[in-house]
Amino acid sequence: MPPGPPTPGSPLVSAHELRERCAGDHPPVLLDVRWSLGGPPGRGDYDRGHLPGAVFVDLDTELAAPRTPTSGRHPLPDVAALQRVLRAAGVGRTSSVVVYDARDATSAARGWWVLRWAGLTDVAVLDGGLAAWIEARGEVSTAEPSPAPGDVVLRAGALPVLDAQAAAALARSGLLLDARAGERYRGEVEPVDPVAGHVPGAVSAPTAANLGPDGRFLPAQALRARFTALGADGREVGVYCGSGVTAAHELLALAVAGTDGVLFPGSWSEWVTDSRREVVTGSSPG
Repeated sequence: MPPGPPTPGSPLVSAHELRERCAGDHPPVLLDVRWSLGGPPGRGDYDRGHLPGAVFVDLDTELAAPRTPTSGRHPLPDVAALQRVLRAAGVGRTSSVVVYDARDATSAARGWWVLRWAGLTDVAVLDGGLAAWIEARGEVSTAEPSPAPGDVVLRAGALPVLDAQAAAALARSGLLLDARAGERYRGEVEPVDPVAGHVPGAVSAPTAANLGPDGRFLPAQALRARFTALGADGREVGVYCGSGVTAAHELLALAVAGTDGVLFPGSWSEWVTDSRREVVTGSSPG
């Protein structure tokens, strides 16, 4: 059965709806943010085919700042540098923006969240990514566009964030979700960071459970039920992951469900830079 339309006010846009918007009088700016943990860079995939008119934005270098000894792997970008990137992509003060990746919105959600943190309000994610676009018979292009420069003005801090201390406190006073795979939460494996485990009090909530088999988000009602079962009903919710990428996916799912959440951008990779911070292993929040 084909997916229905997004929930009113949803941050998601279907491929069919996006085709209609792209053919209209005020098409959105399209940003391709394909990325995978450990590479290769998404630029190669973009060059082999992308949505017509889409501009590639690099998650590692343009949606994040360089790492420091005390930061996570993907610090928040410098807002002036991000403004230059978006202006070059044609984003103006009144633009709507649609962000997409290959399929599951992992990196697209990071783009969606960063742009909203930087003050943009009309930002959506293509549900199902390029795969859904192709399935909907959308055209794919290898031509690199040359958009007219935009005049968008960004401001950092339009969305709240958590630092390590605030994340630790929220794990006790509210609900702190760990968006990584369950085996990383439990400390059974850690393929990227030097220490395995999770923040004390955090609850495991892998992002894979936000999606159906087709790589698209579950309906809003199903997502609400999921997060309510995790303890989100009526509590302040924070989210972290390894480096602030898949945590944005969790925040996107929360938004679809009608629930606000706050990102710990440094996430686990920042948490473990300080050996004084407690680490918990096993299935219990601790």
